[in-house]
Amino acid sequence: MKFFIDTANLEQIKEAQDLGVLDGVTTNPSLMAKEGITGQDNIINHYKTICDLVDGDVSAEVISTDFEGMVREGEALAALNPQIVVKLPMIKDGVKACKYFSSKGIKTNVTLVFSVGQALLAAKAGATYVSPFLGRLDDISTDGLNLISEIRTVYDNFNFETQILAASVRNTMHIVNCAKLGSDVMTGPLSAIEGLLKHPLTDSGLAKFLEDYKKGN
Repeated sequence: MKFFIDTANLEQIKEAQDLGVLDGVTTNPSLMAKEGITGQDNIINHYKTICDLVDGDVSAEVISTDFEGMVREGEALAALNPQIVVKLPMIKDGVKACKYFSSKGIKTNVTLVFSVGQALLAAKAGATYVSPFLGRLDDISTDGLNLISEIRTVYDNFNFETQILAASVRNTMHIVNCAKLGSDVMTGPLSAIEGLLKHPLTDSGLAKFLEDYKKGN
């Protein structure tokens, strides 16, 4: 399973990259604004900086909600760097734009997916990634992990090449469960990724090793 970090914070991206397990980055206008990055020129420059920091795919989201606007924005974003994946909303014109970009060999990430039907449309349109938001489903007392499982079944039934990118990952157990269910990618905060490192027996075992070493020296 690929590990993407969902942030626009350069320090967190560097830290995840240094850990040696980072495969890519996802971000969106809300995450950009959280870092104080506003204005089209600043956002474009930030995407370029992120691409310089990581080796993998970087999802860059369009703002337009009409087909022509998505195509215009998406083509400009894709021209920035081969690592850029054009992030499109799961709406009618978003599906149309996905088909357009896939026919041009431009990578896409269809986002804000909350049902198997939406994921099926994205795959039919040739999406590189589809992003079901499991955390947001959990927030409304719906099983987000079940959606990941159902999409996996449908994609396997028809050998779709679209990769399931589990989004809105909130914690370490989300990551573990997505891996069990066969999600191709997960994207979440650095804290959730680093949580995989933690186990009390590792800590106590290391402390004992070090204690015993000191006794012998």
